[in-house]
Amino acid sequence: MRWEKLIVSPEMVMGKIKPGMSIFIGTGPAEPRTLVKHLMTTDSKAGQDLELIQLVSLGDAITLEELHVQRYRLKTFCTGWVADEAITSGRVDLIPSRFSWIPELIESEQIPIDAAFIQITPPDRLGNCSLGIAVDVARLAMEKASLVVGEINYQIPYTFGDTIMHVSDFTMLVQSTEPPIVFERWPVDDIFKKIAANIEPLIKDGSCLSFSLGSLFEALGPLLVGKQNLGIHSPLFTDALMELITSGAVTNRQKEIFRGKSLTSYVMGTLEMLKWLDRNPMVELQGIDRVFNPSQIGLNPQFVAVIPIRKVDLTGRVALHVGKGTVATGPAEVLDLIHGAEISPGGFVIFALPSRNRQGKPNILGSIERFSNQFAQRQSVDMVVTEFGVAYLKGHTLRERALALIEIAHPDDRLTLMEQAKTKNILYPDQMLQMESAHLQPGEVANEHIFKQSVRIRFRPIKSSDEEGMRRLFYRFSDTSIYSRYFTHIRTMPHAKMQNYVNIDWGQVMSIVGLVGETGRGRIVAEARYIKNPYNDLAELVFFVDEKFHGLGIASYLYAMLIDIGKKRNLQGFTASVLSSNIGMLKVFKKGELAIQIESESGVCELTIPFN
Repeated sequence: MRWEKLIVSPEMVMGKIKPGMSIFIGTGPAEPRTLVKHLMTTDSKAGQDLELIQLVSLGDAITLEELHVQRYRLKTFCTGWVADEAITSGRVDLIPSRFSWIPELIESEQIPIDAAFIQITPPDRLGNCSLGIAVDVARLAMEKASLVVGEINYQIPYTFGDTIMHVSDFTMLVQSTEPPIVFERWPVDDIFKKIAANIEPLIKDGSCLSFSLGSLFEALGPLLVGKQNLGIHSPLFTDALMELITSGAVTNRQKEIFRGKSLTSYVMGTLEMLKWLDRNPMVELQGIDRVFNPSQIGLNPQFVAVIPIRKVDLTGRVALHVGKGTVATGPAEVLDLIHGAEISPGGFVIFALPSRNRQGKPNILGSIERFSNQFAQRQSVDMVVTEFGVAYLKGHTLRERALALIEIAHPDDRLTLMEQAKTKNILYPDQMLQMESAHLQPGEVANEHIFKQSVRIRFRPIKSSDEEGMRRLFYRFSDTSIYSRYFTHIRTMPHAKMQNYVNIDWGQVMSIVGLVGETGRGRIVAEARYIKNPYNDLAELVFFVDEKFHGLGIASYLYAMLIDIGKKRNLQGFTASVLSSNIGMLKVFKKGELAIQIESESGVCELTIPFN
């Protein structure tokens, strides 16, 4: 059959429309704009009381102004773009549903479809065409519709996956007179660069990523080009992902489904990216029953979903974005990604936001009750990232969560948050938080090292929220180790004493902790600090290493770290008091890079360690 015989005018298609019909319209960037614009402007009486079904509406052809006349009723599953305003005003019907469930709703005809308007590429010599830049449930909608119209757009890419259709699947074809919907690159400022820099170390080689639109992903993409064997299983495909693939960081070799392919349902980006995608075998488009399905997502090891949010409260409840750019980041879509990450071996979800919004108001709050688009399942919130660091929430108490979130809030908001948490009885009434010297915390101390016996230790500055971790470390020590550390017998380490220990004055004290285990779920096994002498430029050294980890070289590594930091902070040297019987600690100092001076008295070695 010659496909040219199926080509008709848009007016002929409008003549087939009857009042009361339910019309499925291609989603978002795949919106058949020529057909929809004719539908919006037709004067035919048949074009009355129509139900339009579109999974994601960008408000391009189906505008708020057209919906005012109430000849049409739009049903959608996404609160993004114009839909949020229209839903609130009652002009659009939102169907709350997890995206992975939508195919079942159409298959069962709970959502009936009479006609389907679909954007396609020009047919090839065999009569095959491609759905191009969006799949979602288009194929299923075509199977249910009695009238299927394909709008041929010569500017969209021919993509692979569950996208290939034959012209015989269409009742009619029309020629598009509209260019495809494209999206310019989002601007990136320093705040998002800092947030991305805090996310980058969390993503390990071999991770499978889910991306979305926005400044955060524009900033994150370039930081991941040094990773190896990344995979892509993402609802949205963007320019940032295109560049990550072309860098060589993405191989998709460690995925379990669609191995070797970057998997997506929607393409949103520039014309340059659309040209790159044309007949590109590296990218596979599949329906949302595959891409959003948690059981499918969870088959991929180390699945990491990065989700931008606009607010978070001190218990871990988050408010998601509304309006433009929120495809795949609404409550329903987020739930599928989170459940997939929970199933995935080594998978997790990162929620990210600036500490303050563009108006300078805090994004970390005591409560988010007045904000819409909430994801209230705080038990599923793994990590929250701002430009000031990472708050690990999973498995922690409400008190520990509040402390961790206050630590990554804007410094000028932390005291207020502390008082709000005390008022709500989330924090102890006497809870401390070091405020004055927070800017002196060493941000450059964030590394890891593999010691003897392949023991991997991560190092970072101590935090106020480390109180419980340090308390547990104390109670793992024997009486002998405690005496070697404190020169006296200490039986208990209550909250009042330990919170004094972890809330340090960074201008006078430096404290580095070492952790084993997964990021965010590890335990503290070592701590080293120096305390500056108020009368000179020397500082006293103190070390604490879990007895199970003695002999691995951890203390020596921490000693070298403190020397480096001390020199950068213009100290002249260190002092230390060590029991003569503590042979292991004395060896650490003797093997170090600096010469030491020792004076012994009453079983105690007093060490002076000048830098010069």
